[in-house]
Amino acid sequence: MSASPLTPLDYIAEGYWQDFLAGRPVAGGIAYETQLHNCALDESLESLQRIDTLLSQVRRDMIKGGIWNEATLLVDEHYRNFMVFLGFYAGRVLSRQWQHKPRWYGQFELRKRYPELSLITDDFYQHMAVGYGDNNATTDALPLFFALEPIGLRLFGSIDRQFEAVQGGQAASGLYQAVSARLPDLSDQANSLKIPSNQATEVATHNTTQSIHSMTDSSTTISTSQPANHYEASEDVPVNNEFDDVNVISSNIERPSAATTISEPLVSTAPRQPELQVKPELTKSESPVIKPKSSVKTPPTPEMFTQLLIELDEIEVPQIAGVTEYQQACKVLDQFERHIAKQDKPRNQVVFSDSHIAAKNKALLALQAAAEAGDTAAMLRLAMYELLGEGLTADDEEAKKSGVEWVKQSASKNDSRAQRLLSKLYYQGVGVPQDIDSGKYWLEQAADNGHIEAANLVSQWEQAQALITTQKQEQHSIKRYQLLFGAVIVVAVLILIIV
Repeated sequence: MSASPLTPLDYIAEGYWQDFLAGRPVAGGIAYETQLHNCALDESLESLQRIDTLLSQVRRDMIKGGIWNEATLLVDEHYRNFMVFLGFYAGRVLSRQWQHKPRWYGQFELRKRYPELSLITDDFYQHMAVGYGDNNATTDALPLFFALEPIGLRLFGSIDRQFEAVQGGQAASGLYQAVSARLPDLSDQANSLKIPSNQATEVATHNTTQSIHSMTDSSTTISTSQPANHYEASEDVPVNNEFDDVNVISSNIERPSAATTISEPLVSTAPRQPELQVKPELTKSESPVIKPKSSVKTPPTPEMFTQLLIELDEIEVPQIAGVTEYQQACKVLDQFERHIAKQDKPRNQVVFSDSHIAAKNKALLALQAAAEAGDTAAMLRLAMYELLGEGLTADDEEAKKSGVEWVKQSASKNDSRAQRLLSKLYYQGVGVPQDIDSGKYWLEQAADNGHIEAANLVSQWEQAQALITTQKQEQHSIKRYQLLFGAVIVVAVLILIIV
């Protein structure tokens, strides 16, 4: 079968890439071009992590600069070119993993080749998609990747601005996660484990079972046997000594002594962690739209908590106590979060060894001590784990109540991050009865205390309400004019009759 002719986007994508490699300005100009060169775009999966970090920085810059407005920025050619370039690059990385030349389609080609897709003409994030996959497949049968969706979610996503994927479900929360979810199935290459090079390892394979005979350092010796299809090897998989490079909560976290020998699976069954059920916010009823089943998996952590972790780093709130305990606890917990963020399954299905669970629990105890001392950031992070069913409270209902109380306590101290989170809890009915009025109240409180995103949402809300009021007034005026006109006609007719 002869290859299909190149599309206009194929030429544009190649032109963007060649201009970037040669250091020439991309046609039309591109925002953050210097920072992109600093990301070392070598077409590797790791480079997508660097891009995701840059996107988070761009979001912070926009928020701090008071220009975090999606509609305004999508009109700006430099920002549009920036997003399109990143989409093209992500397509190159994905196709390289498949050893397949990327084929780019605009909406015209997409409607022709994939008529089952429900595309919205004026949706910027649906304007282009890359085909990737098996070289032997026909062009029409290639799977698609709408690369702009995870970029948009990373830049503009919030609980009030969802990014539903064209192919169904929620868009991935970053390019690394989106591309990783579409990698070739390597189940037939289960013998290939990715293990840190600084650990002495001997791997032997027998049928479907891999046995890690030894992973030894100066403090521990680990022996484990695990079926190949249950072992998830990753550069961030926290095997027993991964956390040893961090002074975890000073001396509170115990480590095995030099004489200790641990024999256990690298990942063992974790305590029961119920999956958080997130209800949709109350919105105007709409007709359901049937879309094809998506191959993109739901992000491991609910968006409201992903955003909370970002805000805890980005928005500074002065604390009077518990700062040291909070920082020490975060050194441990952040490593767990980085590993969980790379998974393509709900976080309650990610399991760790008993020793790591013990380290996490000690970090949570330190977090609780900081919260009880009055640190509002510690209150919020502890609340997150309680609401996720991963905290120190065993009973599910009590855990949710505890989580909500921590958020309320932090919100009462005028922490804008807590007030914004509390508004989301009320909007979605997470841990509390769904209550739009309470959600709006706490959203306004967050805005009053300087939360930029909340202030933008309140402003948009007020503009929408003003528009609705104006429309109602206009409709009322039209009705009055219609009645008056009707009365004039009746009087005129009566005069004619009388005369």
